[in-house]
Amino acid sequence: MKICVIRVFFVILQPQKVKSTSKNCFNTMNHYTRRSFTLVLAVLSVVTLMAHVPNYTNPVLPYDYSDPDVIRVGQTYLMTSSSFNNVPGLQLLASGDLVHWEIVDAAIRYRLPGYEEGDPVAGNFVWAPSIREHDGRLYIYYGDPDRGIYCIRSKPFDSRLPAIRFPLEWEEPVLVIAGKGLIDPCPLWDDDGHVWLVHALAGSRAGLKSVLLMAELTPDGLDVKTPGRIIFDGHEEHPTCEGPKLYKRNGYYYIMHPAGGVKTGWQVVQRSRNIYGPYERKVTLQQGRTTVNGPHQGAWVDTPEGEGFFLHFQDVGAAGRIVHMQPLKWVNGWPEMGKDGEPILMYKGTEEKGNTEPSWANFARRDEFDSTVLALDWQWSGGRIEPQWFFCDAPKSCLRLYSAPREQNDWMPNMLLQKIPATAFTAMARVRFVPLKDKKMLGAEHAGMIVTGRKASFKLEVPVTDEWCWLRLEMDEHQRGQYYIALERNGQKDPSEWNKAGEPFQAVAGYWTGAQVGFFCTRDKTINDAGWLDIDWFEIQITPSSHP
Repeated sequence: MKICVIRVFFVILQPQKVKSTSKNCFNTMNHYTRRSFTLVLAVLSVVTLMAHVPNYTNPVLPYDYSDPDVIRVGQTYLMTSSSFNNVPGLQLLASGDLVHWEIVDAAIRYRLPGYEEGDPVAGNFVWAPSIREHDGRLYIYYGDPDRGIYCIRSKPFDSRLPAIRFPLEWEEPVLVIAGKGLIDPCPLWDDDGHVWLVHALAGSRAGLKSVLLMAELTPDGLDVKTPGRIIFDGHEEHPTCEGPKLYKRNGYYYIMHPAGGVKTGWQVVQRSRNIYGPYERKVTLQQGRTTVNGPHQGAWVDTPEGEGFFLHFQDVGAAGRIVHMQPLKWVNGWPEMGKDGEPILMYKGTEEKGNTEPSWANFARRDEFDSTVLALDWQWSGGRIEPQWFFCDAPKSCLRLYSAPREQNDWMPNMLLQKIPATAFTAMARVRFVPLKDKKMLGAEHAGMIVTGRKASFKLEVPVTDEWCWLRLEMDEHQRGQYYIALERNGQKDPSEWNKAGEPFQAVAGYWTGAQVGFFCTRDKTINDAGWLDIDWFEIQITPSSHP
C-alpha cells in the first residue's frame, strides 16, 4: 500500500512580464518564477502530493543526461549527470516523484575546474559524477580524465526542512586525487567512520581499462588517505567495466556498474562483506528481447515507502543518452531490475488524474528572456562563461549575444546551447542581427541558429538587415532537420512566407553527448568593438504524439 506524503512548499511570486499565452502557463513563466513555484520556501503555501511514483513510460527523460546519479534527501530526489565541456556544469535536477524533473541548480557556475585558455574542451572535463548527502551537505564527485577526481560540496543546509532551498551555495572544487585516466568516482561514508571511494580507469589516458579501484579518503572526503588498489578485473567476463556506484545494505558492500560498452553492454552487481573483496557478482539488467540497448550506467534509489528503482541511460545516437527507470526489488540479497532482468517500457504506479502531458513535457518551453540571468537549461560550450559574450536585457525582454572571436580549430566558445529531445520537435526564435558598422569588419561577423555535434555543425545564418526575422527548425524523431526563415513585415509574419533555408541535414552526436541546438555569434577579425545578435524569444515544442 502506497502512502501519499503531503509536502508544503512556500513560494515568493513576483509579477512577471509574459508575452506568450500558451495553455501551459507553467512553461511560459520566466526562470525565477518557475523555480520559485516549485522549490523555494517563503510566504505562500502550496500543497502537493509526493513520495508516490506515478504511472510512467520510458524514457522518463528523453534528453541527454548521460551517466545519471540519483539520491533522495528527505522527500526530494536529486539527479546530476555528465556535463563535459558545457557550463554551467553539473546541472542539478529535482523531483518529488522520480518522474517529473526540473532543473534547479548547477554546481559549476562559471568556469570548469582546471581549465586554462586554449585547452581543448569538446567532450572533456566533467565525466560521470556521483552525488551524495552527508552531514547536511551535498557532495558531488566527478572524474576529469586529464586531471583527476574532483569533489564539489555545498555549504551546509538544513536537511530537516520540507524542501531544499535552491540554488545552494557551493564551495570551491577540490582535486581529491590527481592523475590521468581516473574517472567515474563514487564515495561511501561507512557506518564505522571510514570513507571509501570506488572509481574506474579511462584507457585513453591511463593505458588500462576494465578494472575497478577502491581508495580510502580522509573523514571529510576531500583527500586520499590510502591510494586506490584494483579490486576487480573485468577483462575476461565484464570488459569495459566502468561507472561504479557504491552502496551498503544489510552488512554487504554493493558495487553496481555497467560493462560491455555503452551501446551493447549490461548491468553488473557485485557484493562482499569486505570493502576490498573478494566480490561475488551477478548480471542484473541487459537488453534481452527489448529495444533498449545498453542499458548503461545508472543509480539505485528508493522511495520513503521502501520501493526501489534503478535509473540508467540508453545511448540513442544523435539525441544522446536518455534516461530510463526500472523497478528494483531485493530478493535473497540481490537486486532484481526491470522485468526478469530486462528493461521495461511502462510502469503502473499511482494513477495520475487530470495530467495528460508526458512527464517530461515541462522541459519543452518558451524562454522570453525576462530575467537578468539565463535559465539553467542554457549552457555555453567553451568551458567557461565570459561577461562580454552576452547581456540579459530584462527590461527589453531580450537576450543579446555579442560576436566573439573563434578559437583554435575554428571552435566557437560562445555557442549558447540546449539539449535536444529524442522526439520530433520544432524550435523557433525571433531574432535580429546587427553587425558592427565598420568597413574593416565587413562580412567578418556571423550569427544565427545552430545544431552542433562532434563532426559537423548545421547553421542558419541571419540576414544582415538589422531587421527582425523568424527562424524555425523542424526536427523529426530520427534527428533529421530542416531550417526555415521568415522576414517580418510591419512587425508581423505570415506563415505562408516561410522559406526553406538550406538543405535537409542529419544531426550528429557530439563528443560523448547528443547534438545540441541554440545560437552562435562570432567574428573572424577583431577590433575594439563587436556586433550582436538579439533574441526576443526562443521556444521548443514537442510534436504531438511523438515519443522515443
